[in-house]
Amino acid sequence: MVSEVKKVTGRGIPLVGDDIDTDRIIPARYLKAVTFDGLGEGAFIDDRKALKGEHPFDQPQYQGAKVLIVNRNFGCGSSREHAPQAIAKWGIQALIGESFAEIFFGNCVAMGIPCVTVDAATVKQLQDLVAANPQAPVTINLETLQVQIGDYTASVSIGEGSRNMFISGSWDACGQLVANTNQIRQTAAKLPYVSWGKLGVKS
Repeated sequence: MVSEVKKVTGRGIPLVGDDIDTDRIIPARYLKAVTFDGLGEGAFIDDRKALKGEHPFDQPQYQGAKVLIVNRNFGCGSSREHAPQAIAKWGIQALIGESFAEIFFGNCVAMGIPCVTVDAATVKQLQDLVAANPQAPVTINLETLQVQIGDYTASVSIGEGSRNMFISGSWDACGQLVANTNQIRQTAAKLPYVSWGKLGVKS
């Protein structure tokens, strides 16, 4: 299935700090957006302005990175889906951290973005490796539950249910509906209260 996520490979970007909440990831003023398009430009915008170009999301060596390496309790605060959407629109396809806020994690799963966990010492090692060599590819393998940067390999963790959803592609609810269109139509045809014509759906 196209939606399967078994492995993510790309350059890494370290973001040091515990308890980075969703308001820091994308400020509340961006919630007025009708769609998520363009949210990537607002990712960490207030922190970036305060650091005047020194924030990792502004530093040239990390542009185009796909794997965000964070610390403890990342994505805490409000439940806004805009936070993972902003990170994804910036270009992030997977996260590694000590821990993630539960709702943030769930929103990432629903978007096909794996969030794997490691201990604090491993996070620091990964962040240091990426800082020393920003061009080195970072690979997260959900089948072997490992992360690799060059010669360095470490074990990662993710709930088995979430892991299975990524590997099977079942995280993608819309994709599942499209893939099962025929079965949906067959079931609907048996229901006396459903009429595809009245719903404006062509058979």
